[in-house]
Order: sequence, then C-alpha cells, then structure tokens
Amino acid sequence: MSQNTDVLVGREVEMKSLNQIVMSKEAEFVVVYGRRRVGKTFLVNSFFNDHYDFKLTGLAKKSKREQLANFTAALNRYGGGRKYTKPRTWYEAFDKLRDLLESKKTKGKRVVFIDELPWMDSRGGNLISALEHFWNDWAGTQSNILLIVCGSATSWITKKILKNKGGLHNRITQKIYLHPFTLAECKEYIQSRGLAMEDKEIAECYMIMGGIPFYLKNLRRGASLSQNVDEMFFAEKGRLADEFDALYASLFDNSEIYIKVVEVLSKKNKGMTREEILEASHLNNNGHFSKILNDLTNCDFIRCYKGYGDKKRKSIYQLTDPFTLFYYKFIRKNAPSDKPFWQYQLGTHQHDTWAGLAFEQLCLNHHRQIEQALGIAGISTKVYSWNNQPNATEKAQIDLIIKRADKVVNVCEMKFYDGDFTMKKRDADDIERRVRAFRSAEHVRMAIHPVLVTTYGLSDNTYSHIFQNVVVLKDLFR
Repeated sequence: MSQNTDVLVGREVEMKSLNQIVMSKEAEFVVVYGRRRVGKTFLVNSFFNDHYDFKLTGLAKKSKREQLANFTAALNRYGGGRKYTKPRTWYEAFDKLRDLLESKKTKGKRVVFIDELPWMDSRGGNLISALEHFWNDWAGTQSNILLIVCGSATSWITKKILKNKGGLHNRITQKIYLHPFTLAECKEYIQSRGLAMEDKEIAECYMIMGGIPFYLKNLRRGASLSQNVDEMFFAEKGRLADEFDALYASLFDNSEIYIKVVEVLSKKNKGMTREEILEASHLNNNGHFSKILNDLTNCDFIRCYKGYGDKKRKSIYQLTDPFTLFYYKFIRKNAPSDKPFWQYQLGTHQHDTWAGLAFEQLCLNHHRQIEQALGIAGISTKVYSWNNQPNATEKAQIDLIIKRADKVVNVCEMKFYDGDFTMKKRDADDIERRVRAFRSAEHVRMAIHPVLVTTYGLSDNTYSHIFQNVVVLKDLFR
C-alpha cells in the first residue's frame, strides 16, 4: 500500500472485504487492526475517500477530559451546523453520536470511523462500557450503520474488543488484520514512489525493514539502499532511530516484557521452546506468558512450529520479524553517528552472516511463492523446520521442509548470493549428510527432493545435480 495521497498498492483482499461490508443489509461492527505503521488508517481512508458520517482519531497519552473535548470537536465538525456541548461521560458522548447519526440523510451505510480507539481508554473512564451500550442499545439494530474501529495496540484490541467477555462478546461482525507487505507488494510500492531498485536490493530492503509501508516510505529517491539505511537508522537523529521502542510500546501493554521475550529469541536463530524462553528470560510460567507468546505470534513477530514428524515434540518459537532481527543484530549495538555505518558493513563477514540468516527468514515468509515456483500450489502441504534430537550422534538441521500430499518432501537450501551459486564438494557432502540424517531420524519413506532457493541461479558443475529444483529470487516476487 502506498502512503502517497492518491495511490493504493496491494490490499486487494481487504478492499474486497470492505466492499462486501458496505453492501451488507445488516449493521456492521468492523475491527481493523495490525502493527504500527502497516497502513491501517490509510486503507480505510483510501476505501471511503474520507467520506464519513463521523470520524474521530483518539489522542495519544491524553486525559479523559481531553479525549471528550476531541470527541466534541468531531461531533461539531460532522454535525451539519448543529452545535454540541462537551459531554461529561462516554455514555453521554455516544448518546450525542447517536443523535448526530439519526439526523443524517445518508443513502446506504452511515459510516462511523473511530481510529486509535485504544488511546481513548483511560483508567476508570468506562469507554468500553459506553461503546457496548451504544452498539447493543441502538447501533446494532440499525441495518444501515457501519462502525469501524481501528488501533495498533494489538493486545488492547484483542482483549477489550475481539475477545471481550462482556457486552461486546460476539458482537464484532468482521475483523480485518493487516499483514506486512509481501516482496511483490514491496516492489510495487517502491516503484509507485519512483525509486529505482533491483530485485536483490528490494529483497535486502525487506530483510532489514520487513514489508512495512511506512518504513519503505522513508526511502529517499536518489540514494542507494545502504545510504538510506544509514540515514534512517544509524545517523544522528535518524528518521527511524527510535522506532523499535515506539513500535513495541504502541502494540503491547507492559511492552518491556514483550521486548524481553524477543531479545531472548534474537540470540537463538533457530528458535526456542517455551521452557527455554522462560529459563532465559526469568519470566513466570503462567497464563500471561502464554498471552505474550500468542500476541507476538498474532502480530507476525514470531512463528510457532513443531518439528517434523513426532507430534509429541514441543512447540518451537522463532523470531521472524525482519526489523526486530536487524535491530538486535546492528541498531542496538551501534550508537548513532555522523559517519556512515551500514555502507562500511557491506561485504564484511558480519554482513554476509546476517544476510544469509535474514534471507532464510524471507524464504520462510514466502514459502507459498516457493511452492508456486515448484508447481505444487494446488497440492496440500505442511511446512516444517527440523533439528536432530539433542542426543543424536551427528548434529543436523534443515531450515525449511515442505511435506507434500503427493508423497514428496522438499528439503530447501537457501543461499543469498551476488551471482549464480556454485556448488562445491563440501556443500554437496553437507546436504547429503543432512538429508541422510533426516531420513534416518524421522523414518521418511517418501521421496526427498533437495531444492535450492537462491538469488540468481545455480552454476552447472559436477555437484549441481544434487538439486532437483532451483527457485530464484524473481520467483519470490510473484
């Protein structure tokens, strides 16, 4: 999605959902949520072209009195000349909103958009109770009412709205979660802003920032990717130098606990069990810890998976958010400076090691595109990672396994490379060793097809035959 004023990139599924909601013959209560900077507000404003019967944006870190004053200003803005006095309570505020909406002569849905709803919820303010009453007593009975609430505070949205156990229980008619952009959407967005970048640069950009529209919006035309990264993250007063803390604070209550979990996971590339995270973080093993893991998973920061084969194996939690991984690898360790940092990293061992790991995460986030390139998009699949048991005589791991319903297992080797990848004897021996260990440990009776996922291609030599298929970067842009 482009943050340009007149360009919308991607989000076809979400736009289709909104169109169906507008055409509905019933009252609709819609929640649009997702992480900070992912483009929630822009999506809604683009669809409705700012044509609302009432729109309000909550105020960050303001009192109930100030929020109610802001609500009053919005009532007067949309009141068509009617003047509303400041309400004393949220019940009175929503009663005035009902009065405003009843006076409207709108054809079709009367659209109410409340953005940053979590910011409006102050302690003891009864915001949610008043919203419940507004919907249950009146709005939910009006077939032409469309109420959209939006917010980045995912833990708040989940607890207070989506999983509300009170008057809003099962009242939400639609929920729209905005995921970060895919590679293809990143490319379309970048091109829409007139930036000249090759696919490999776009991939590395994704490996640093993830598919977050606002981060991509900060790319400056005429500068290289490395120059942009320095300006955004490593320069004095860089445009996104303070983004990490702001990101987690905007999403989660008690964000320092969430940060503690992702910090622990950042030190283990292949992930950790729940017990390992607890031991390393010194957090308590309780329901709140389960909520933290679920919130991080639901916000695309971590993934939860089980190893191949044994269903009794414990779940593994792995940090997969590109920006968070980049933060712990580089941003956190390097103070802002007037000298370029990232430009000097290019080609170093530290950069190449990070790039290899980040590319693996990119591939995991685009496994559907890999399946499409393999011609198996229509076949039922399951995606795994695999590690030998701790007591195994020979250590082996495979980062991406695609188990197919047609009795084939694809074992993926991922290489981020400047040119065609050239297999060496030691590479071939290592792949054969890991495939052999995998087959033996898991008693695999299906055909195993090694697959290379790489930037440009595979050089033909004595050892290249080990791969049954080669998937290149352009395939991941589908």
